[in-house]
Amino acid sequence: MKVITKELTITSRRRREVINITSHIESAVRESGIRNGIALVFLPHATAGLFANEDEPRIRRDYEGLFERLVPASGNYEHNKIDNNADAHLLASLFKQFYVLPVINGELVRGTWQEVFLADFDGPRTRNVVVVIIGE
Repeated sequence: MKVITKELTITSRRRREVINITSHIESAVRESGIRNGIALVFLPHATAGLFANEDEPRIRRDYEGLFERLVPASGNYEHNKIDNNADAHLLASLFKQFYVLPVINGELVRGTWQEVFLADFDGPRTRNVVVVIIGE
């Protein structure tokens, strides 16, 4: 069994932004040479999250609206007394910091419309995404 690790660097441009990272993950899988196994995608950040959904501009805007309804950026949060990003921490806690996806015949397995997104809640920033591909 092989284990290949790749670190991706993703840069957001806005405070809250939804970024499709699927092609980066697929490239890491192809470069690994692993034909069958799993790809673990891990986001080592406390103010960002991962999710999977369709990549369509209106649903991206819907997500950004959802973020604001769930945790308003201008809320009166205790954490803001020391660091003005409590909303980003709270939103990140509602999302995953990792995904595990199957790799079959050298391809990342996902649904027809399913893409993997990094949601940055505290940008603009550079985020690291660790991809570990395990298999044969």
